[in-house]
Amino acid sequence: MVQVFAMIYLWLKAGHIIFVIFWMAGLFMLPRYFVYHQEAAPGSHENAMWIDREGKLLKIILWPSLVVVWVLGLALAMTTGAFQQGWFHAKLALVLALTAYHFWLAGYARALAAGERRLSGRRLRMINEVPGVTAALIVILVILKPF
Repeated sequence: MVQVFAMIYLWLKAGHIIFVIFWMAGLFMLPRYFVYHQEAAPGSHENAMWIDREGKLLKIILWPSLVVVWVLGLALAMTTGAFQQGWFHAKLALVLALTAYHFWLAGYARALAAGERRLSGRRLRMINEVPGVTAALIVILVILKPF
């Protein structure tokens, strides 16, 4: 029975890591799409293509990955007793921040589709650093478990 639980844990962990990679790839891609989208002329064919690309990235990669990351991550946390560990609370706060960032990106995609261009390309390039820094902090917390 112990072997069964050990295998389940390993499968949960593998699936979680795989979908974190998918999610992070989408979180890196979407703001870059926004930069290119904003350079397209409003109402142009190219503008419509960026709206379509952004929608597909959200629908096919980002939203499903977000759900699977959360489901498998919470399952892992329950099987390992992580909810009682300080490092996990910090990781959970960072994952909540990334989730909020994801929702903000989805909202900005809707705004761009409606013709609103609220941010400059430079600001979008800076915002694109958020998932990388956050992921680095999460990896440090998970590997080092500093507290």
